[in-house]
Amino acid sequence: MITNHSYLDNPTFRGMRQSLMKTFDEIYILDLHGNSLKRETTPDGGTDENVFDIRQGVAISLFLKMGMKTKQKIYQDDLFGLRENKYQWLNINDSSKCNYPEVQPASPYYFFIQRNVDNIAKYLDWMKINEVFPVNSVGIVTARDKLTIKWNKEEIWNTVLNFSEYDPEFAREVFQLGKDSREWKITLAQEDIKESGLNKDNIQPILYRPFDIRYTYYTGNSRGFHCRPRNEVMGHMIKGANLGLITVRRCPSHEQPGYFFISEFIISNGVIRSDNVSIDTFFPLYLYPSYEQPDIFNQSRTCNISSKVIEKLNNNFRINTKPNEIFAYIYSIFYSNIYRKKYAQFLQIDFPRIPFVTDYQLFQEMESFGSKLIDLHLLQSPLLEKSSVKFQGNGEDVVIGKRKYDKSTRRIYINNNYYFEGVLPEVWEYQIGGYQVMDKYIKDRKGRRMDDPRHYIHIATAIEKTIGIQKEIDAIYPEVEKDLIEF
Repeated sequence: MITNHSYLDNPTFRGMRQSLMKTFDEIYILDLHGNSLKRETTPDGGTDENVFDIRQGVAISLFLKMGMKTKQKIYQDDLFGLRENKYQWLNINDSSKCNYPEVQPASPYYFFIQRNVDNIAKYLDWMKINEVFPVNSVGIVTARDKLTIKWNKEEIWNTVLNFSEYDPEFAREVFQLGKDSREWKITLAQEDIKESGLNKDNIQPILYRPFDIRYTYYTGNSRGFHCRPRNEVMGHMIKGANLGLITVRRCPSHEQPGYFFISEFIISNGVIRSDNVSIDTFFPLYLYPSYEQPDIFNQSRTCNISSKVIEKLNNNFRINTKPNEIFAYIYSIFYSNIYRKKYAQFLQIDFPRIPFVTDYQLFQEMESFGSKLIDLHLLQSPLLEKSSVKFQGNGEDVVIGKRKYDKSTRRIYINNNYYFEGVLPEVWEYQIGGYQVMDKYIKDRKGRRMDDPRHYIHIATAIEKTIGIQKEIDAIYPEVEKDLIEF
């Protein structure tokens, strides 16, 4: 059979792989790759082309059922490279066993590919992030970003006032909203705004992309102004001071798994993800009494960390560990390049897992690094005031369509006259999730004035400091896995 190759390692199809193993005596799989959706390359980084004029990678599979009573055998190999080279290989070679190394599918995923599973037993003993933070959800789905998310408070307020009063069809034309969908309709969005009382208190900052804070009008009602506002989580970010971790369930296989960020505000879907593999998930640190109902008992916020984790840490350290310390420790783990590289294959499968150390001093060191990263990523660190980056130029400071980075001068040009000077190459290239942060921020401001260059300078400084802290984390990370708490 010639099929889509995604069933070979997609966690969703593990039951299918188990069934195939039970049904057939021998299975031979040749993965032809060429998946442009995953931006696949050859192992050495070269071009990998599809054998067909399609974007989805393909595989050739031979399923043999011979009535054998011996253990089932699975053989698999990969074929990367240019289309013509793949054609030539397929013409010359046959399906003999010498062309297919044997695969040993292991629980719980039973992958049909050559995957390093040396660390899987240890890694799978660690708690997943969604087990540590039980209350979580994906980011807000607006269904109409251009209508619901604006650059400043005044712009979103004026939009809400006008949109709520316009005739639905006139609003559709003015705001270029297109056809209604099953879960978002103009009339429902207008009703939601009116029923909220047109209250300026509903204007909320929202993290739209890394370091990119904009504004929206938040009612918390599904199928209203926002399609899916995720009030069960976002409500806790509005009620009081809070912090939330952002990651994804599955990192794309073509990138280093750097899908981790943080926010003190509600978040839009797509903050760190720009692909079709997974979706942003948000984990708040604190939970507040519901703002939809009166707080008759005057309850304070509670911690959204599993009691199992807190009890284990407290019993082990013989000290009461604070929620923000645990949060910072976890954040430092996720910013270890050693961790990201070592468990890259697992981060492409499911939510990340966390190793908790038994050594309190080591916990404190990692927590300290995590706290520094949090302050940097919220742009609240005093380190941001010391920057070598400067905004230079004259004339119009409007961002043109194409950005330019000059490595020799370390300048980022936003147009022919204005540039940011002193930006290191590694800072320009740094990625958070699916975005090259420095480029993405400017790209999204095409046609607009660079009205807050200081904010952009702070982003550059935050990234530069982050790279340095990541090196410090990696210097001690090997000690983390030497002696871990068992859950």
